[in-house]
Amino acid sequence: MDRTRRGGTDWAGWLRRWDAQQEGYVDRREARFSAMLDVAARLLPASFVALDLACGPGSMSQRLLARFPEARVLAVDIDPVMLEVGRGALGSGGGRLRWIEADLASSEWLSLLGGARVDAAFSSTALHWLEPAALTRLYRDLSRVLPPGGLFLNGDHLPFGPELPTFAGLSERALAEQWSDSEFAARGIETAEQWWEAFAADPAAAPLLAKRKARFAGKRRPETRLDLDAHVAALRDAGFREAGTIWQELSNRVLLAVR
Repeated sequence: MDRTRRGGTDWAGWLRRWDAQQEGYVDRREARFSAMLDVAARLLPASFVALDLACGPGSMSQRLLARFPEARVLAVDIDPVMLEVGRGALGSGGGRLRWIEADLASSEWLSLLGGARVDAAFSSTALHWLEPAALTRLYRDLSRVLPPGGLFLNGDHLPFGPELPTFAGLSERALAEQWSDSEFAARGIETAEQWWEAFAADPAAAPLLAKRKARFAGKRRPETRLDLDAHVAALRDAGFREAGTIWQELSNRVLLAVR
């Protein structure tokens, strides 16, 4: 039986659909991934261990393993649905991929690494879900895990600060247009809400969605988001010696920090 269709569910198909709808929220998503991987290729050895933080169904992990055949990945997320899609679609990546269910809002995930060596950490369109206090704690945790010279690469919409109101307004208007339902429909892309509605109809969904509801009980979208300068300051306070933007299109950026 095809592993990616275990139990009659097309897990690889759900991952492809996830990637397709994410393209609607992140313009030039593959270019952003490529920028992150290019930095890793230049600064890391051929064999390295990477954390994929808030990994979702493994979009970043999949690209890391394909680009770096000697790399290993520890993929961490709180969401049981996303992890099950990733496990079903990607499996163990030939023994190079380990899935970890943990909440990055606390430090619990550190104990689940099993003492594994970690050389770099990656995240894509995810850490904005953490409250600022939890995010700064995560940066301190990363500083404990990564060795001197270790890398952290975060691809996300990192807002402009209050000293750049024109830049911030330009970026916000562009995102409002890009993320409108009418724009998704015009491009023939399903929204995140439509993806979740479709997944709910899959025979495998009910127990996973129930577990997800319990896992997310009490959690909410943060009311405030750190701007780029606040991210850089928090990373420096956590012990990273360098932090800055290495790729950008308005607020769509890749932030690199070096331990």
